[in-house]
Amino acid sequence: MLKKEEIIKKLKTVIDPEIGINIVDLGLIYDLQINDNNVAIKMTVTAPHCPMRAYFLEKVREEVKKIKGVKEAKVELVCDPPWTPEKMSPEARKKLGI
Repeated sequence: MLKKEEIIKKLKTVIDPEIGINIVDLGLIYDLQINDNNVAIKMTVTAPHCPMRAYFLEKVREEVKKIKGVKEAKVELVCDPPWTPEKMSPEARKKLGI
């Protein structure tokens, strides 16, 4: 049985190459659902026209599919609510001096 913690741990391996912080600590993951070993993720990016959009969608899907037992990984990019620095973990804000 898949656990959210296992998926979140895997998502933390996806690093924003421009910022150097993982997407979980950046607050880019908005929702994570598991249904019959199918994983659905809603995520955002730090800016509406982020050039890394396609990279993140593919990388998240690729990493989640590496988890034993995952049948399908669907990643949806959402822009509502818009991302703000307040969504970052305290550790990420500290690393960025915010």
